[in-house]
Amino acid sequence: MKLAVTVDGETRTFEVDLERGVIRWEGRELPAKVVQDSFARVELEIAGEKFLVEGWPAGPTDVPGPLVANGERFVASLVRSVVAPPPPPPGAPTRPAPTPAAEPAAPAEGGTVVVPPMPGRVVEIRVREGEAVAKGHVLLVLEAMKMRNEVLAPVAGTVTAVKVQVGSNVRAREPMVVLAPAA
Repeated sequence: MKLAVTVDGETRTFEVDLERGVIRWEGRELPAKVVQDSFARVELEIAGEKFLVEGWPAGPTDVPGPLVANGERFVASLVRSVVAPPPPPPGAPTRPAPTPAAEPAAPAEGGTVVVPPMPGRVVEIRVREGEAVAKGHVLLVLEAMKMRNEVLAPVAGTVTAVKVQVGSNVRAREPMVVLAPAA
């Protein structure tokens, strides 16, 4: 898997091949192994140094969110290799171009879906369905890496759904609260 990670405003590409036990970066190949692996969290040993990474992709097709490595937050994305198909042999029938994928549908409930800024555990829920909230209102509190993080309403509106419970573990991009637009 190839990851593009932004560090100090500069994007760097890493090739992670944990099955072979290596990470390739800037022309170097470093020995790497998984020390401990759990849901969206992995402890790696890279060239003898240990790194605890939260938000780790579950597989080669899972799109990573922000990565938190040893407490430091990074923006990451998958790098997909695009290989052009070989040209058809002379006289072969041509196929029509594939149609582009449809835009993702809005949530069935409508409104704004609030997702966690990082993986964590819900320790407090401060809103109920039907409650009106202002932009910046604290919706719930997440605990990640022994720190409490308040999740704020990105827009004013009415809470139409609370999709988590106290004690729930949440991943990046997992719906937690749905807000209908303010009237």
